Amino acid sequence: MALGCSLRFLGLAAALSLALPLAAAEDPTRALVDAFWFAETEAEAESAGESLLTTAGGVEALYRRLRIGPEFSAAVPVGVQRFERTASDGRTFPYVVLIPESYESARPYPVEFMLHGGVGRERPQPGDLLWRGGYDGLKREDRIVVVPAAWREAYWWQPAQAENVKAILRSLKQSYNVDDDRVSMTGVSDGGTGAYFFAFKQPTHWASYFAYIGHPGVLRNAQSGGGYQLYFENLFGAALYIVNGTNDRLYPAATMEPFIEVLDQAGIEHVFRSIEGGGHDTRWLPQERQQIEAFRVANVRDPHPETVQWVTDRTDRFNRNHWIRIDELSVEGRPSLLRATRAGNTIQVTARGVSEFTLMLSPEAVDFSNPLLVSVNGRVVLAGPVRQSSETLLDWAWRTHDRSQLYTAELTLEVPPG
Repeated sequence: MALGCSLRFLGLAAALSLALPLAAAEDPTRALVDAFWFAETEAEAESAGESLLTTAGGVEALYRRLRIGPEFSAAVPVGVQRFERTASDGRTFPYVVLIPESYESARPYPVEFMLHGGVGRERPQPGDLLWRGGYDGLKREDRIVVVPAAWREAYWWQPAQAENVKAILRSLKQSYNVDDDRVSMTGVSDGGTGAYFFAFKQPTHWASYFAYIGHPGVLRNAQSGGGYQLYFENLFGAALYIVNGTNDRLYPAATMEPFIEVLDQAGIEHVFRSIEGGGHDTRWLPQERQQIEAFRVANVRDPHPETVQWVTDRTDRFNRNHWIRIDELSVEGRPSLLRATRAGNTIQVTARGVSEFTLMLSPEAVDFSNPLLVSVNGRVVLAGPVRQSSETLLDWAWRTHDRSQLYTAELTLEVPPG
């Protein structure tokens, strides 16, 4: 079994000593799931995975077991915890995790990522605060809060940060009991701009976004480290809570009106709050908190939406949305659309400028005991049974550590000509 993910970092899994519960020794499958989930290296995960393939009782039984997940240890650090992730290029990314003092390993916790502003700063040194106001105001007993770091060589909207934030979330899920479908992102100033970036470019992991005193237009500006084309089709399914002040010296609320108008016309879930007299600050936050939290609670991620779409101009990154992935474009660099709608075991795909794509399928979404029908641009490309694979299941479980979004089959399909 070859696992498709090669993430290697000094993060939570390496920092924590997670002893398997005694009950796991009485249940070999549970023990192997725990060993797989808590593995610190890919080699350890492959070893546990090979054993699971022979003991779990088939792909359906293995799916049910991974869906439940491991037995999370109660003996984990709580409070303010500082870690450092090492990327594949050798760069280190510090981050802080705020674990509720009352953390209970038996129940899943929502997670909120907090993206700070001022990304033009120097890289933080050991002991530096990653949130300038300190962490006390960010602590919550009802959720886990993550505070990553950005600086002038690693803006929130650059590819290295896209990988970093995703890897931190994966690491957190490997060690703490996370509610996969209640992971939100909050950003202030440059962090608010960062929240727009993840909504436009990497939405699969997030339930909602809270963009405060930022601006999506920054992402289009190459001089800001961006230079991206922004496709509003990619916000389909997103939930955005946006706040700007009328007197903001950088991003006044009036400059957001064209963006908000498009969100209105496209029917994208959002709230826009224009703070009368508000500047480039968050003094309004106490008055908005109740509405913000209500929005957060109301918007839960659907891990397997019936309709999903994606526009991209590249396939090396930013080419996946939930259960679809664009693998090859007809013309690299040209914006291309993939839209898939699932009704039972029938999947209708529209592809424009796409040569090859992959559908990731879950037992939560399709019935593998019956044939599957897939059409692309009105032409049937598959009609028949689809085999589930334990290897595919383990591969996705290791890549993401996302219990809500596990796949047991992948269909890589070519778009029929003309």
